[in-house]
Amino acid sequence: MNLTSICDTYTLNNGVKIPCVAFGTYKAALGDNVEILKQAAACGYRYFDTASFYGTETFLGQAIKESKLPREEFFITSKMWKDEMGYDAAKAAFSRSLEKLGTDYLDLYLIHWPLPSPGYKDWKTLDVKTWRALEELYEDGKIRAVGLSNFLPHHIENLLENCRIRPMVNQIEFHPGHTQEAVVNYCKEQDILVQAWSPIGRGRVLEDELIVELAGKYRVSPAQICLRYALQRGVLPLPKSSSPERMRQNQELFSFEISKEDMYRISTMPPTGWSGEHPERERIRS
Repeated sequence: MNLTSICDTYTLNNGVKIPCVAFGTYKAALGDNVEILKQAAACGYRYFDTASFYGTETFLGQAIKESKLPREEFFITSKMWKDEMGYDAAKAAFSRSLEKLGTDYLDLYLIHWPLPSPGYKDWKTLDVKTWRALEELYEDGKIRAVGLSNFLPHHIENLLENCRIRPMVNQIEFHPGHTQEAVVNYCKEQDILVQAWSPIGRGRVLEDELIVELAGKYRVSPAQICLRYALQRGVLPLPKSSSPERMRQNQELFSFEISKEDMYRISTMPPTGWSGEHPERERIRS
């Protein structure tokens, strides 16, 4: 696929087109939340990723309203949190998100985590009940696409064995040094689009000797190397920033291409930058 701008799209397995780069709102809106999100829209972002847990839905709704652009020009994703899972709770969570965002539909709605807590035994039943709520909201036309976040292959298999509507997206932590190959390969086999949260990792990734070397070679920033790597892997990145300069830089990904050799070098670099988050383990804090 020849992508030329952040407005170019992937096509989900239900035919819905989704912009190839999103603006992530998690911790991106420190300070004047609405103004930062309005700046992102002014910089050209039309795909915004939020969640009930982020606390940014209200700010995003206001920013979209104040942008004076029609709602249809935006692609909005939100997610239900761990304590909002289950059939009735999921529907209630969805209604709260709509109200906060000031819209009557979502473009994409996700289950944020497959387990409400590490060691939760009855996750298979809970996930199926939660997914059934999403299926009904989708069939009612209130969501254009439905999907998952932080689901591993065995979590997805459970849904595929019990669903009417297949997941269209799985959003995972993905960046150089933490590419979750088993999840990415499985999702590609199942025609589920992978999205990358934390696509530039953390400071350790941006300071990694290989990433710094390649940034110099291609005359771009280390962050641009990470984002371009995701795009060339067919993974949709969700960068976040509060700086207009970085907002623009994070979408300038289409004037260079990482060579096949350098893609292999990135894919095989030592593990680095992992957040410590895993759906079945307590978070590791470093």
